[in-house]
Amino acid sequence: MLERLGEILKKTTNRITNALFLDRDLVDSIVRDLQRALIEADVNIALVKELSDKIRKIAFDERIVGIEKKEHLVKALYDELLSILGEHKQLILKKSQNRIMLVGLYASGKTTTIAKLGNWFAKRSSRVALIGLDVHRPAAKEQLMQLGKQNNLAVFTEQDEKDALKIWKRFEPELKKFDVVLIDTAGRHNLDKELVKEIEQLHKKIQPTETILVMPADIGQAAKEQAEYFRNALNISGVIITRMDSTAKGGGALTACAQTKAPVYFITTGEKINDLEEFNPKSFLSRLLGMGDLEALLEKVRSVTDEKKQEGMKKRLEEGKLSLGDIVEQAKSMNSLGGLEKIKSLIPGFSDISAKMPEGMMESQNAKISKWEHILKSMTEEEKNNPELLKKQTSRIARIAKGAGVATANIRSLLKQYDLLSSMIKDASSADLSNGISQKQLQKMMKKLGKKGLRF
Repeated sequence: MLERLGEILKKTTNRITNALFLDRDLVDSIVRDLQRALIEADVNIALVKELSDKIRKIAFDERIVGIEKKEHLVKALYDELLSILGEHKQLILKKSQNRIMLVGLYASGKTTTIAKLGNWFAKRSSRVALIGLDVHRPAAKEQLMQLGKQNNLAVFTEQDEKDALKIWKRFEPELKKFDVVLIDTAGRHNLDKELVKEIEQLHKKIQPTETILVMPADIGQAAKEQAEYFRNALNISGVIITRMDSTAKGGGALTACAQTKAPVYFITTGEKINDLEEFNPKSFLSRLLGMGDLEALLEKVRSVTDEKKQEGMKKRLEEGKLSLGDIVEQAKSMNSLGGLEKIKSLIPGFSDISAKMPEGMMESQNAKISKWEHILKSMTEEEKNNPELLKKQTSRIARIAKGAGVATANIRSLLKQYDLLSSMIKDASSADLSNGISQKQLQKMMKKLGKKGLRF
């Protein structure tokens, strides 16, 4: 997301810090590159001009000289970019029931976002219910029911009812046992009074604790109009920006929300149920500048983790009994995140490493994982728990390959993955785990992945 802007920002900061002198030609060149990248990202031109003027003012301030000037310039660039992204505001649940109403136009992604948000809260031990009050789009209720079924979320709606208020009244008593109730509402093709009137009626009856606007990133400069309209008409408390993975113009939606003082709670970064993350301007800018975001990475890992399986694996690691089954589970978890291609911007320094890897190395490995699962079914428990047996007796590999209907190369690939993860675990165990793995240690481990060949 916004990769072009990120590349220019990294290049700009490097040019400033590596320059012997900040002369007018260099500053003008840097400003032009910034302007081009920001405009391509659909950032408002007035904001781009304001940022450019401030950069030039600091660069040509004769009271600041030498290294101090370069430091001032890099800090000014960071501060200005941060200011146009807005303030960080989290969606904090109340102790009593939370009723969160999602509003927005057609094709904004409300229904799928409700499922992602429901999953997000459910992973944090909240009792979650979804209720479908979109009585205009024919497939809306069925879509919500399917998403709820796929992700073990309770869904309430009536397929044939055309009155949203009646649906709410019908299920209101049953909804009282849930901590979080997420409400899907109708959209329109355009902003109009009829839409606002319908939502205002629902709002008055339901009395939501949060009213959130769902807005796609690819609408560009129209984002400002939408944010202002819904904020004034419905007093929205926050925004979720969808499709941040599919557009280079997400800067327009982000900066529009900042301008209208509508805080962005979340962004969605893909179609999978876990492709939802809290929006933190500092972390977002850190990723654009190639500095990673370990907090977001850990949060993503938690979102796809089966706690019971992970506890079992942790115990085996402590006992030095890592199994081939553990390797496959970790590969499946990584695949659920979308593979390393999806999370590379979160790992400090890893974007530069991954750029040097062969094309396609970080693509999703569904087919490979499926073969690995077949391989495990053809193994004895002893072989799963002691892979060294396979290295010593190649006849075992031949037998397993025949039973699983795969090539012996697939088994050797799994064994190579085992060796790689075992090596990484040894590196991690040499760190002071009570204080966590440092950024430097993590980068070292990532470099090892790059050299040995990434296989997740």
